[in-house]
Amino acid sequence: MTPDALTVLQQHLDLALALAQPTGEARRLLHGRGQRWPGLEQVTVDWLQGMVLVSLFREPQAPQLQALKTLLLQWAAQPAWTLAGGKAVLLQHRYLPASPTECLLGEIISPWVIEENGLRYQLDLGRSQNTGLFLDMRYGRQWVQANAQGKRVLNLFAYTCGFSVAAIAGGASFVVNLDMAKAALSRGRDNHRLNDHDLSKVSFMGHDLFKSWGKVIKAGPYDLVIIDPPSFQKGSFVLTHDYRKVLRRLPEVLSAGGQVLACLNDPQVGADFLIDCMATEAPQLRFQQRLENPPEFVDIDPEAGLKALVFAE
Repeated sequence: MTPDALTVLQQHLDLALALAQPTGEARRLLHGRGQRWPGLEQVTVDWLQGMVLVSLFREPQAPQLQALKTLLLQWAAQPAWTLAGGKAVLLQHRYLPASPTECLLGEIISPWVIEENGLRYQLDLGRSQNTGLFLDMRYGRQWVQANAQGKRVLNLFAYTCGFSVAAIAGGASFVVNLDMAKAALSRGRDNHRLNDHDLSKVSFMGHDLFKSWGKVIKAGPYDLVIIDPPSFQKGSFVLTHDYRKVLRRLPEVLSAGGQVLACLNDPQVGADFLIDCMATEAPQLRFQQRLENPPEFVDIDPEAGLKALVFAE
């Protein structure tokens, strides 16, 4: 992070306060990993409705780290910070084991509740690498909410069930969430409760998908299947190898005329990978559209960012 890069960061942060962006919903303020701002490629800044989370993906030199901390504290000392409802500045060191979070100002409050599109989600701050909600998938959750009315939904690799919350809010008749991380599913249950949802319409399966297809099929068929896997999960999922296995089983779980929202977020793998795999493994499903990404996640290479693709029979 050169002095010029820190000046650009300062401009982004000041603009956020000047436009009163932080007073609204949770948003990314700087997406350095989109490669558009030289020197900030390993930095992201998220406004989490009072909590500012700055993530470093590569270790900076000691003077650069100190300059960054000074900048952040000076920014948060402005009157506009208080008017915007600023409460804490958190610095997450993603390059270190366990991604420890340093509190520069205020205190870490966890779980922390944010809002998105009228729905509420709990975030875990300072406890793990991820907070529990991926902000770049905002339009994906909105699409699910707008297209879930009356549908039975299967949410694979559900994590904390953000898609499930959106689906029930959109009128889904039933949602099945599957993820091998039971703690994440427990947070998903909390998210549904936070939105006063009827939990009799939601199922949580804490299983390895590849060992549980029988359970998944038995609970179907589904009108909408959502697939949002990790790019790599040691011992359980390798995107370029295992995604095909999931697509291959879609005809067994999808109802006639059903839809699939297939996602991937590996910067090295483009949308054509999904389109080609679907054509090979489930040719009855046709590519319909690729959802746009939120404007704050602009990337110098569109294929490096999030890919969320809709397929239908």
